Amino acid sequence: MRVLGVDPGLTRCGVGVVEGVAGRPLTMVGVGVVRTPADAELGLRLVAIEQGIEAWLDEHRPEFVAVERVFSQYNVRTVMGTAQASAVAMLCAARRGIPVALHTPSEVKAAVTGSGRADKAQVGAMVTRLLRLDAPPKPADAADALALAICHIWRAPAQHRLQQAVAQNRLQQAVALHAAKTPNASKGRTA
Repeated sequence: MRVLGVDPGLTRCGVGVVEGVAGRPLTMVGVGVVRTPADAELGLRLVAIEQGIEAWLDEHRPEFVAVERVFSQYNVRTVMGTAQASAVAMLCAARRGIPVALHTPSEVKAAVTGSGRADKAQVGAMVTRLLRLDAPPKPADAADALALAICHIWRAPAQHRLQQAVAQNRLQQAVALHAAKTPNASKGRTA
């Protein structure tokens, strides 16, 4: 499985591609940051993020895109910029038919470090260890993007099994409901 992780931000949008499957060693395919100038017009910054993400999608051809789920912070301006960058990443993936998964920061931290309250340094250290890198990716946005991809690789099989179980349960309920509404269906027809 090849996953592009996106740590959304207007000034620095972290991107990282990880390949592998749960339970096996993972490989970093690429890592970086899409940057935009803080003094540029918002629309132009969003276009720059779109172009950067499109370039990553073209180059690395991921099967999935994992984006950090935007959560409420005290600084509304920061949250708005993060949400806008997040939407651009989702749009780029959806345009290509690539499935998108959203993971909260605490889910990512828990998956990678074992603690949903881990700090940036702990996440960077674990990403370095898990991907067998010489040093933590810089800036932290890049390490966070890799952590998102790792989280998705590890969580996707369990999420898929859960979705299948829910679908199977719904199918069984529908069959039972249909059988209850048509009592003679199992007895056959009589003339």
